[in-house]
Amino acid sequence: MSPARPLAILGGTFDPIHHGHLRAAWEAAEALDAEVRLVPARTPPHRPAPVADAAGRVALLRAALTGQDRLTIDTRELDRDGPSYSVDTLASLRADVGPERPLVLLVGADAFAGLASWHLWRELFTLAHIGVLNRPGVTHAPPAELADFIAGRRSERVHGPAGTVIDIAITPLDIAATAIREAFAAGYEPRFLLPSACFEDEALLAPYRALGR
Repeated sequence: MSPARPLAILGGTFDPIHHGHLRAAWEAAEALDAEVRLVPARTPPHRPAPVADAAGRVALLRAALTGQDRLTIDTRELDRDGPSYSVDTLASLRADVGPERPLVLLVGADAFAGLASWHLWRELFTLAHIGVLNRPGVTHAPPAELADFIAGRRSERVHGPAGTVIDIAITPLDIAATAIREAFAAGYEPRFLLPSACFEDEALLAPYRALGR
């Protein structure tokens, strides 16, 4: 019997979703031959509250993912109270998929360099692999504590259900949700940074357009 296909997750506020998020998720799906779920955060522990509410961000995600079936949405962080800690999300997923299916937590290289500051960060490796999204030519050296912990854990592909670090090269799209929100606040229309489907329903982007009022 062939091993189960990996399940990877990419978390974030997606406030709003943009092509940088989507392209990274897509390239990870191809590199790992994985199902990838986008997991919007309810209460991000390391940043201010999102501009759009949970329902609005999910509606934008659904619009953005129209026309393909490799990337999907997982709303489990929106369905529970409290901060959106990755270790809790992975524990919930592991309970759903069982002990054998490979899980991969996708993180940007800059976020990975700060992994040792995350809540119960060592437990992440008992639940999943860490897929590090790397832009060519950009390096983020991990601090000594993390470097020592991951020594010997790097792998070029998924082996087993959890425990390794996998580097994934992605296209360097310099798009940031912060800049998109600033564009809306300044009265600009940030077309072609978000999927065109996000502009087809005026209500989807109303919270961001309101920033300029």
